[in-house]
Amino acid sequence: MNRVMLDLETMGNGTNAAIIAIGAARFDVGEITDEFYAVVDLASSVAVGLEIDASTIMWWMKQSDDARKQFERDNVPLVEALKQFSEWVGEDAEVWGNGAAFDNAILSNAYRKCGMEQPWKFWNDRCYRTVKSMNPYVKMVRQGVYHRAVDDAKSQADHLMRMLSR
Repeated sequence: MNRVMLDLETMGNGTNAAIIAIGAARFDVGEITDEFYAVVDLASSVAVGLEIDASTIMWWMKQSDDARKQFERDNVPLVEALKQFSEWVGEDAEVWGNGAAFDNAILSNAYRKCGMEQPWKFWNDRCYRTVKSMNPYVKMVRQGVYHRAVDDAKSQADHLMRMLSR
């Protein structure tokens, strides 16, 4: 099974939010088998019609230096990041995101805005947040830098595998 945990960092919280990072972790049978990470040029997200929200900028200003430093690295235009993600995710992926209306929906919208087809079928959208709310006794163990998309994706994938193995 091609299972992928998706985590985005954005400059908004609606489905039209500008994307600034895409992180993902492929997982199966209790282990993370691969990871994906792309820092996205914010101007390229805005250029295709994605939106910046002032309250999210204020939220980012309150995050750790380590979380904000990730955006100092080389970035790629949104279209390039989406192409790279499509190639990485492959076919028949089951894509898990943190919220039925957040990660998966935002990335789907970005693909539409860029005139591209998303690499997973809509029926393979999965909601990690729902499983998490049904298993409050299984605690999250964070890996790496909190709010670094790839680290959050790995933490969430590990958390999901532990919840589903019970």
